[in-house]
Amino acid sequence: MEINEQSKSNYALLMTALVTGAFLMSLASSTINIALPYLMGHFNTSLDMVKWTMTGFMLATGIMAPITCYFGEKFSYKRTYLISITGFTLCSLLCIASWNVQSLIAFRILQGIFNGFAVPSTMSIIYQVVPREKQGFSISLWSLSAMLAPAFGPTLSGWLIQIFDWKAIFLINIPFGIIAILLIIKAIPFYKLNPPASFDLFGFTTCLAASILLLTTFSEAAKWGWTSPTTIIFMAVGLIVLTVFIIRELKAKNPILNLSIFKNKGFTVSVIIRSVITMGLYAGSLLTPLFLQNAQHLSALDVGLILLPSSLVMALSMLIVGKLCNRVDPRIFVITGVISMAVGSYFLSHLTVDSSHTYVVVYMMLRNMGIALATSPITNIGMSSLDRKLVGSGSSVNNWVTQSIGCLSIGIFTSLLTFQAKQHAVDLVKTGDALKLSKELISDKSFVMGINDVYFISMIIVLIAVPICFLLKRSNPHQQKSVSVSSKVTTVE
Repeated sequence: MEINEQSKSNYALLMTALVTGAFLMSLASSTINIALPYLMGHFNTSLDMVKWTMTGFMLATGIMAPITCYFGEKFSYKRTYLISITGFTLCSLLCIASWNVQSLIAFRILQGIFNGFAVPSTMSIIYQVVPREKQGFSISLWSLSAMLAPAFGPTLSGWLIQIFDWKAIFLINIPFGIIAILLIIKAIPFYKLNPPASFDLFGFTTCLAASILLLTTFSEAAKWGWTSPTTIIFMAVGLIVLTVFIIRELKAKNPILNLSIFKNKGFTVSVIIRSVITMGLYAGSLLTPLFLQNAQHLSALDVGLILLPSSLVMALSMLIVGKLCNRVDPRIFVITGVISMAVGSYFLSHLTVDSSHTYVVVYMMLRNMGIALATSPITNIGMSSLDRKLVGSGSSVNNWVTQSIGCLSIGIFTSLLTFQAKQHAVDLVKTGDALKLSKELISDKSFVMGINDVYFISMIIVLIAVPICFLLKRSNPHQQKSVSVSSKVTTVE
């Protein structure tokens, strides 16, 4: 494809609009964690209450993901994305104006709803507008922007709160939001590929209900107990409603989410592999900070600095993958990435209370390099195998599954860690080691042993993806055309 200077400029503006939004959404997710203790003090409330500023945001994001396809196809992804970013930015102002913790939670949930629409919209725009041969590089840039925010978010959050106030973590969203809004208006073309003829209200209702029930179960099961009546009831009802939704969508003339995409083998295999990678990703993002803070008793700022090199390696690896994705078989990246994740997880399953920070940095770098090598190519393989008219459904499914697996992973790994740590503490007492160790050292040692167990389990989960990778077929980057990116507003009927 011949690309002149004008089209290069248009492509650059388009990608800037998309990555700015992706960075903004990811930044809002990663800065709140450090602020929780300050919010507890400011509003004089408990951790269980203030955690809903984070949990509510995640749940709302996951709930909206599967229905984004309808709104994007009906009103165009440009409008959906523009309204999402505008609403998200306004919600940041509302968060600043919060008068109690309940109002802050409500505004964060509303912010999560807009976030849930924005993320699938950006992915859909990439695969419907960007030229096919540039989609691999584009999704790498998109992923990079989403990964950079968690890398710098905690450190930035700690600095802003220390210098200014907790409200500063919401104030910083506003300039990014305004820039994204202006870029969306200027750079993203208006188009509609396959507008639905009618609204499937029953499908919409069952989709929302299933998402709310299952995501709430995955998020709260560690606290409720996996065998508690509440967990079992929520899980059972959620699965029943999900089954009803699937049956409905397979029979509906105008489904809210086109599930026929799972007939595409490449897409289905990519979703399975991405789910496994996501579980491995969340294991590291949960376990390593807990090890550094709870076992080695480091400050949040020190933890952020220790984890920074691995995040930078991830960013660099994504850029390299993006540049080489059309020259190298993407399956090589995926398999190499999965194996790197597994090797890194194996060595991180041998931590001790006295493990050096260099040890942690090296194997987190290896692990994060693997995540970068695998994530963008597997996403591109699946999404590029779909017809453009099915890309919206594919994007919604991808993001819904990722959000669900994230909530499920955190719940399972948290429960496993708690159980294994308690079991190791009992074993230490039984073997007589308790006589040689103080109560605090027993707690630290048993906690680290629990982390090692969970890291080992995550390694086994990641290795499951290796044989599945051989089911993938290499995608053809020149197979189909996309909506052209022009300097003017483009309408595709």
